[in-house]
Amino acid sequence: MHHPGPPRFTATGRTLELAPTDPDPGSTYRWRIESAPLASQLSLGDDPVEFITPDAPGTYVVELDAPDGTHRQTIRAFPGELAPAGTAGGASGMSGFASGSARPTGKSGDVSGSGSGAGSGGSSGGGRPRIQLHGSVEGDHVVVRADPRTNPNSDRPRDSLDVEFLVDDRDDLRARDVTVDGWELRVPVEKLPKLARVHAVAVGESYSVPDSVAIERGELTPSDHVSVGGRVDAEGHASTAGDEEISIIRLNEPPEWSTEVTLYEIYVRGFASDDEEADNTFEALTKRLDYLDELGVDCLWLTPVLQNDDAPHGYNITDFFSIAEDLGTREEYEAFVDAAHDRGMKVLFDLVLNHSARQHPFFEDAYGNPDSEYYDWYEWQESGEPGTYFDWEKIANFDFRNLEVRRHLLDAADTWAEIADGFRCDMAWAVSRPFWTELHERLKTRDPEFLLLDETIPYIADFHDLAFDMHFDTTLYFTLRQVGRGVEPAEAILDAVEQRREVGFPDHASFMLYLENHDETRYVVECGDPEAYAAGAALFTLPGVPMLYGGQELGQMGRRDALAWDHANEELRNYYESLIDMRNETDALRYDGAFSRIDYEAESDRVVAFAREDTVASDASRRALTRSAREDGQKYVVALNFGADPAPVEFGPSVENRDVVSGEMLEADEHGLYVDHVAVLPVDE
Repeated sequence: MHHPGPPRFTATGRTLELAPTDPDPGSTYRWRIESAPLASQLSLGDDPVEFITPDAPGTYVVELDAPDGTHRQTIRAFPGELAPAGTAGGASGMSGFASGSARPTGKSGDVSGSGSGAGSGGSSGGGRPRIQLHGSVEGDHVVVRADPRTNPNSDRPRDSLDVEFLVDDRDDLRARDVTVDGWELRVPVEKLPKLARVHAVAVGESYSVPDSVAIERGELTPSDHVSVGGRVDAEGHASTAGDEEISIIRLNEPPEWSTEVTLYEIYVRGFASDDEEADNTFEALTKRLDYLDELGVDCLWLTPVLQNDDAPHGYNITDFFSIAEDLGTREEYEAFVDAAHDRGMKVLFDLVLNHSARQHPFFEDAYGNPDSEYYDWYEWQESGEPGTYFDWEKIANFDFRNLEVRRHLLDAADTWAEIADGFRCDMAWAVSRPFWTELHERLKTRDPEFLLLDETIPYIADFHDLAFDMHFDTTLYFTLRQVGRGVEPAEAILDAVEQRREVGFPDHASFMLYLENHDETRYVVECGDPEAYAAGAALFTLPGVPMLYGGQELGQMGRRDALAWDHANEELRNYYESLIDMRNETDALRYDGAFSRIDYEAESDRVVAFAREDTVASDASRRALTRSAREDGQKYVVALNFGADPAPVEFGPSVENRDVVSGEMLEADEHGLYVDHVAVLPVDE
């Protein structure tokens, strides 16, 4: 089915990419505007991938003539002043940076290049609202209710927010059968098709990231082309209307397993390179799985394993369908994945789609040769050089306007999704946004639990709209570096966490927390030992999913060096093992745990304290996990100390003097409880 996908929300002056899905490069595709606001003067060209910039507020309907028929897509354009800060102008879904440009300036999380807008919305400056949709079966109707929330920086009352719903153009749900009343949409059960998807935004000073639900009537088959990669809404799970079962699925919820794990990045050519007895790299990696299992990690991200131009990092790919010869064979890679699965570990495949290596045979044929069949596969500068980023000389950016490029990369993703539990998506900000939406639905249709993790610097709130399940928390990463270097006080960490909502991420968004990776200087090298202990604890006590980079727990100093296993810092390793155990056993510190500021007093600005609480989630299925040491409703105070010496802290809440991490009692005097690197203290109710 070549339908261009779900309806779109935008603002005048913003450019959207329009593209067919599951493209056939040999077929003809034509776009036209079927209806538009009276003041609009827009038209579309004849390319299979087109761009539309609404010039008047209102509703647009575009039509795509494709080999399988004519498809309609609705676009709701708000006035330009409602565009969230940082999103107006440019092609939505494109990178937003010119070919050859450098990394976007400004700190990670700033508005520059983020597409989300840090802390501000439209011209009134109140900030971007947020929304969640929930559904239930009530008598002979299905009811979808919106839960809109104002931006934390807004002084507008919540009841001033409007909600705009759109039903999916792909589903056979007629407009006359839908009733919208404020924040509520109702559909008679008898009028429901087998599948109906509902999308909505909250509208205040600007409009929110959309949220979406799918209403399934009866049992669906793969031919129904539904993306059910979220979680069944507690109110709609296994509900019945007459003799039929109806499920209501929240499409933007991350896979449940992904919020429970500790991730671990493996730099494949350095992690086990000391093993001279292994026949190949994957065998050497497999022999280290028991170590990782004992440490407590349960999701592995491997740097790229595909054929490349011999750069050891592997990101310059020369063949998107073959395992790198220096690592082993596909069969040996699959054996590694199977061995990880046997230990209960998930495996993420590093998916690189923005570019190929210049040594890729397609690029070599196209370079300097406009007559090449692959010339239009790439972006080109006026100089004749390929488009690229950050002055990288060994890669060339793909041109996603070319259907052959999209087909090639979709086929590659299909190939590797068969033997992975998820994709870590490299340079996600530099790839066509509709392409990610297509890939999201394509993969979730086959495996609703497949994870899509985006590397986007700075992060982009709109990427949580039917694109990615989890996001690199680039703002927290940058802040932890600043705190570690003494540039910012420790309390800046709380600002970083709260910025997620300020830039518009919905409350159900999931974030990967990290201190270092293969691209960055080791934290301990840049910031020091005491700081590394405190920052490590931050990963396991702040809201999000922690990630360790191979060797981080060993005190590794080199960024991409072979791991110095014989010189491991055992104290640090044991410390990380205790942090992993603590998070696994303390519900308040996990995905569902609430986060809040507290009153506290400390003599040093190297200390910060906050609260985490295990709340009863509205999604019953989310709470169905069996966990050790389960304590519903338990609240904890967490203190982090980035200083070299234990520091006294006085807490507003009354707390027990027993640290959950170490299991020991803290020293205390008239100045408070003394915190070394971290203390997690139960609140004494």
